[in-house]
Amino acid sequence: MNLKQQLAVRLADSPLWQRWQRLAPRERTSLSLLGAFLFAVLFYLWLWLPAQRQAADAREYYQAQRELHAYMEQNTELARQMERSNQVELAPEQLQGVITESAQQGNLRIESFDNGSDGSLQVSLPGASYALLLRWFDTLQGQGVSVVEVSLERAGDGLVNARVTFRAGS
Repeated sequence: MNLKQQLAVRLADSPLWQRWQRLAPRERTSLSLLGAFLFAVLFYLWLWLPAQRQAADAREYYQAQRELHAYMEQNTELARQMERSNQVELAPEQLQGVITESAQQGNLRIESFDNGSDGSLQVSLPGASYALLLRWFDTLQGQGVSVVEVSLERAGDGLVNARVTFRAGS
């Protein structure tokens, strides 16, 4: 006996199937229609409605991204003009003075300076607070100093030994 025949025998022996067979044809039709209706409602609630919501969210996100892109395209030239107008020019000979002064203001101790042949300046800061160091970098960039290279070694809780290479100009 193959699998299909075994299932047919088990179905015929099932009390639920026997009860179904004893129902009047009108009752079977009513229950079949009720089952189809419940299936349609569950399909709508569990599959169709969530898919529609996700599609609406995706359309909304897409539209927001299109608006953002259009805004950025519209204001690109303005941003470039502002960037050019906000650049601070710093002469290479002023670099060491600006770094020394801003380090003192930022409560950072500079151990040594090394001048590079390309106009860069390498600075060693032992035991510097990492948070103060980051603020100092931001301040220097606002003054026209570029941070070229940074090497950090952990020196304690929140402290680092830093070797930083700077160059004049943004």
